[in-house]
Amino acid sequence: MTHQTEKSAAELVRQTSEQLSELVREELRLATAEMKEKGRRAGRGGGLYGGAALVGVLALQALVATVIAALALVLPVWVSALIVTAVLAMTAAVLAGQGRRETREATPLTPERATASVKADIEEIKERAHR
Repeated sequence: MTHQTEKSAAELVRQTSEQLSELVREELRLATAEMKEKGRRAGRGGGLYGGAALVGVLALQALVATVIAALALVLPVWVSALIVTAVLAMTAAVLAGQGRRETREATPLTPERATASVKADIEEIKERAHR
């Protein structure tokens, strides 16, 4: 009888070990997927910031052209240059806002759901161990 009890205890330990290994693998898969998504968001945010910078430079160039046109001609040509400058500046503001939003959604760069899931798993294991 003792031999059979030891065997069933050994079997339980083996099963627990297998289940724990599978749980760890699943948590790692979840963490990997979450980090990939955050990386994509950070990349998009960085790209939008880059776009905002480029359009901002174009806005400055247009502003310079506006000032030159205004000073050189004192004719309505500068009004059209000023309108182009305003449109480019607004575009830069929109891109910067979108880049900021994307970057904020990608942070913090930790797998939050996977971490919470691991903590929940540890609590569940502790509870079952006390039973």
